[in-house]
Amino acid sequence: MKSYSFEPGAEFASMLDRQDVLASFRDEFYLKQGSIYLDGNSLGLLSKRAEATVRESLEDWKEHGIDGWMEGNNPWYGFSEKLGGMTAPLVGALPEEVIVSGSTTVNLHQLVATFYKPEGRRKKILADELNFPSDIYALQSQLRNHGYDPETHLIRVESRDGRFLDEDDLIAAMTDEIALAILPTVLYRSGQILDIEKLTKAAHDRGILIGFDACHSIGAIPHAFSKWNVDFAFWCNYKYLNGGPGAAAGLYVNSRHFGTAPGLAGWFGSRKDKQFDMEHTMTQAETAGAYQIGTPHILSLAPLLGSLEMFAEAGIENIREKSLRITRYLIDLIQHELGDAGFGLGSPTEDYRRGGHVSLEHPEAVRICKALKERGIVPDFRAPNIIRLAPVALYTSYVDAWNAVRILKEIMEEKLYEKYSNEREVIA
Repeated sequence: MKSYSFEPGAEFASMLDRQDVLASFRDEFYLKQGSIYLDGNSLGLLSKRAEATVRESLEDWKEHGIDGWMEGNNPWYGFSEKLGGMTAPLVGALPEEVIVSGSTTVNLHQLVATFYKPEGRRKKILADELNFPSDIYALQSQLRNHGYDPETHLIRVESRDGRFLDEDDLIAAMTDEIALAILPTVLYRSGQILDIEKLTKAAHDRGILIGFDACHSIGAIPHAFSKWNVDFAFWCNYKYLNGGPGAAAGLYVNSRHFGTAPGLAGWFGSRKDKQFDMEHTMTQAETAGAYQIGTPHILSLAPLLGSLEMFAEAGIENIREKSLRITRYLIDLIQHELGDAGFGLGSPTEDYRRGGHVSLEHPEAVRICKALKERGIVPDFRAPNIIRLAPVALYTSYVDAWNAVRILKEIMEEKLYEKYSNEREVIA
């Protein structure tokens, strides 16, 4: 990241906005007047292009009916493959190694069902104690389906401080009892980036297949999955990629695994020219498309077309540069303005270890989040004491960040949070 000399005033924030090469993309999004949206790592905002590509798919349905599978602006039959190819540069993969289909957890189930092959001493799955619960639930159920007790066969590496994971601890847990490792690329609470290349090499040196949950990195930081020899990965597309609530998810399978039979087979994993032969012997696709299961949700794919066009124009390296700079600016501003307000920084200070969001820790985090929302700032709460702030490169300005901290300072100085209950909302 290009260095800068921090200044706390509003004019400095305006200057950073004038220097921002991605500033024009802000106009592509629907930004609510009087609101500053800092929750793009939970759900990205709607863009005008995503809205347009949904309308195009609706028009195709209206105009062509069943023929929309092969006709129209974006024929549906190869839509998942097309979007996979557009996503591939964001994760450093070949186009044929990526497919957009299913949901995050469905894709995790598919990949574990495919690549978890307990044999001999190798029967256990390696994960970590800070991972998102949905992944853990899926791994527990996969172990139970194999007749194993998750309490003994799911190894969750502990964090030393409750915030971060040490790669050496993860590697030390890669024993000859581990058959498969599933780890996050970026920790969803703290925003720590794991050393994917180092972990992959260590796993392979020990005869272990390894896959990554990229939900909190896709669209925020560049990857090189193929170069790093990652076995597989999976992610959602509704956070930084702005694919909309419930957007179809994505998965990556390294080309050296092509031909491995899908653990959960379905007709959309067939080779395209054979899919409608309706034979009872499956001819699986010779790409990551083999790991699709059922018919793709076209209207949940459609927004991604418009969104991914913007990512191609912006460039993931430029996005990472802006993300690093604006999160660094946010940290500097918070430390300058709120140094005595009782906040702890729950994210890495080192740029190379920090993902796309900043985590603040405070005993009154729930009530502070409620006060921020009432004042037009949209944060994200994570139990027990974390406020996540995600300035998204394509639509968050430096002035937004400055105003958010200004309002947070007022809330703390005037103790405006005290009027709220200390109970989280249903969705957090």
